[in-house]
Amino acid sequence: MPTIVPYTYEKKEEKPLYFTSLLKAMKILVATEKPFAKKAVDGIRSIAEEAGHTLALLEKYTDKAQLLEAVADADALIVRSDKVTAEVIAAARNLKIVVRAGAGYDNVDLAAATARGIVVMNTPGQNSNAVAELALAMMIFMSRNRFTPGTGSELQGKTLGIHAYGNVGRLVGRKGKALGMNVVAFDPFITDAAVFAADGVEPVSSVEELYRRSDFLSLHIPATAETRGSIGYDRLMSMPKGATLVNTARKEVIDEEGLARALAEREDLKYVTDIAAAMQAELDERFGKRVFATPKKMGAETAEANVNAGLAAARQIAEFFATGCTRFQVNK
Repeated sequence: MPTIVPYTYEKKEEKPLYFTSLLKAMKILVATEKPFAKKAVDGIRSIAEEAGHTLALLEKYTDKAQLLEAVADADALIVRSDKVTAEVIAAARNLKIVVRAGAGYDNVDLAAATARGIVVMNTPGQNSNAVAELALAMMIFMSRNRFTPGTGSELQGKTLGIHAYGNVGRLVGRKGKALGMNVVAFDPFITDAAVFAADGVEPVSSVEELYRRSDFLSLHIPATAETRGSIGYDRLMSMPKGATLVNTARKEVIDEEGLARALAEREDLKYVTDIAAAMQAELDERFGKRVFATPKKMGAETAEANVNAGLAAARQIAEFFATGCTRFQVNK
């Protein structure tokens, strides 16, 4: 085992960073139920080996015990949507860093990692275009009756609401504008109106106004204590006639009982999601073509996003071990 030396970087950090003196080899584990593309794996391996580290792969695993065994001697861990629970962290005796290849990181137990002094990072922006394109494709899919016979409607001239104007939300807004949509957005963390103005997007003053005006509402909020279950009956019932709620964010932000109640009371509403609800089978049976969920999360499932996120994760780990850089740390 290499000696881990506490080191305070010149940037002011609240706690010591860790790096390996003389760049001694570290073991980087890529653990993915849904594997990266071969091109991504080859790139990750190249980055790891050029930095003097070794790479191990655990792909298409079907049992948690396999993951627990694989992480036992790993110094770094790269995952996609795989669950990095407190049990996994406890089993990883040497673990120093976890990188979630993607933007969301609610699949990692941050409290357990922080308690062990393990740095957790994400790779923001790497999957953004893939998710944004899927969101627009879902709008077209639902507006054209899921490509079944019947008269549909067009996106042009409709109002597109963006709930959270981050990397993905901005791309959805820009693509919506290109299709001739009127775009409005709400993000309480963006106070500079110029951010919206640069994209020709109208900021609204409240989440209530956002839903009240949106023919299509694209969700991009994270799953937090404040947002879990926050999108339900009242939000949907306030939307215009024929409105569609598009969820490429997290299923946890949806109040599923409230969603079902709104769909039952308003036969004009539609819901499309990249993350199947816990009660998806019931929703499908009750509401037919007005609801749709992808078979398995598809937002980042493009060759480009697959490679971008994987390589970004590997570069961040290599830089962390080389210099202590924690630019994308999410558990500070």
